[in-house]
Amino acid sequence: MPVLSRSEDPSPQSRCRFALAHSDITPPPGIYHRMWGAAKHERATGVHRPLRATVAIFAPLAGAGRQIILALDHCVMGASEHGKLVSVIAAISGVAAEETLVVFSHTHGAGLMGLERADLPGGELIPPYLDHLGETAGALVKEALLALVPAMIVYGTGKCALASHRDSWDGTQYVCGHNPGVAADDTLVVARVSNESRALLATVVNYACHPTTLAWENTLISPDYIGAMRELVERETGAPCLFLQGASAELGPREGFVGDPAVADRNGRELAYAALSTLTSLPKSGTKFAYAGPVVSGATLGAWKHVPLSSEELAAKARWSRERWHEPLPYRPGQPTIAEIEKSLASLHAEESTARAARDETRAAECRALAERKSRLLHRLSELPQGDHYPLQVALWQIGDAVWIGVQGESYSLLQTELRRRFPGKTLIVASVAADWGASYLPPRELYNTGIYQESIAVVAAGSLEQLIDSIASRLISLKTPPSKPSCATHECGTGSLSKSSPISPD
Repeated sequence: MPVLSRSEDPSPQSRCRFALAHSDITPPPGIYHRMWGAAKHERATGVHRPLRATVAIFAPLAGAGRQIILALDHCVMGASEHGKLVSVIAAISGVAAEETLVVFSHTHGAGLMGLERADLPGGELIPPYLDHLGETAGALVKEALLALVPAMIVYGTGKCALASHRDSWDGTQYVCGHNPGVAADDTLVVARVSNESRALLATVVNYACHPTTLAWENTLISPDYIGAMRELVERETGAPCLFLQGASAELGPREGFVGDPAVADRNGRELAYAALSTLTSLPKSGTKFAYAGPVVSGATLGAWKHVPLSSEELAAKARWSRERWHEPLPYRPGQPTIAEIEKSLASLHAEESTARAARDETRAAECRALAERKSRLLHRLSELPQGDHYPLQVALWQIGDAVWIGVQGESYSLLQTELRRRFPGKTLIVASVAADWGASYLPPRELYNTGIYQESIAVVAAGSLEQLIDSIASRLISLKTPPSKPSCATHECGTGSLSKSSPISPD
């Protein structure tokens, strides 16, 4: 018996109020820039491409509630710096601090903007830069709040081969580099945002790949591949492009760890062309692709046409719900104490000095790099919340056919691939590296105690990533059945510690 074909092939869509604003946030040359342990420089010598701050606001078509995203072209931010940034935004814009989700492109070419580095060469420029960043972000939120308009978002899924698996065994040890023998998640999700007149407001590119094209030899401030990607997409579409970094803990560019900015630009164009291809395939908003019936010709043809969505279908695209919570992930047992790290750091500094005196520059460079690792670990441990569990921040909001997920820390791509496997009919946009970096890496359970870099510095216990996936999945399941009262089109649904303790200011 022939299989009856489906009569519709709809594209996932959302209806909401939306606004986007962006600004240049490039630090001044000469600012502290050393991101890599192997780097020999301290200060940035110039600018490859400008860095950007982008504010995107999503709100239901009717009623209260909104989700504010602040996307920064930076790698990570410490807990104290992140907390101050969100507080400044709230004070300037008048929004509740809990409404803003800060996400990072994770470029490793922007430098480390931590106040603990203020005493290092170029570090004196960090405090005023962070002050300016907060003021800029607050002004962007105010600007976007005034620009909210009804919008339709159409989503598409494509592929891009830029990302490579980077857990690699070189015969003697695990290294962090291109591993062609293991498949990498190549999923690319794009979104086209238009107003009611179908004028383009923005595009969104969601892809998982560490921005580590440029490494220790690079001395320029850079957004890495994201800069060229954004430039090309914006040139072709005429609208601003928002980049959201996916779950990319074990994913990096096939060609990376170089000092040549041209390679970063080439990587960016590869992603841009893949995004543009997917964007080009999207239909008009407010329509679906439907079977129109047979046409007798040389063969009996099956005609398909784009037809308008019904009023009921349009209403479903506007269904809104949001939830924010802290997922309690158990700390990894046996972590070193601050005193132990301080002792080890002092030993490395002493060994570096001895090596330099003996003109053993190779060993001196290794000690300097290892000392940088210990310094970062020391700072991270000093900022970890007290208790037995790390309260991982998660934000989830559904708009029609799509669910947007913001997750703290650096999760392995299993986070997005497993959720997409469990929910094949749902469009998922996963934004990783949200909030401060205190959560560090979240590797799969089986990688613990292997010596792989990401698991070696993980602060949460084995099984934490799987717990996070199950927690998000349970909430996605609840979204399948709309609540009987009140309607999510006019009410912000949600439970969890943040939602309960932090009421949302009305629009």
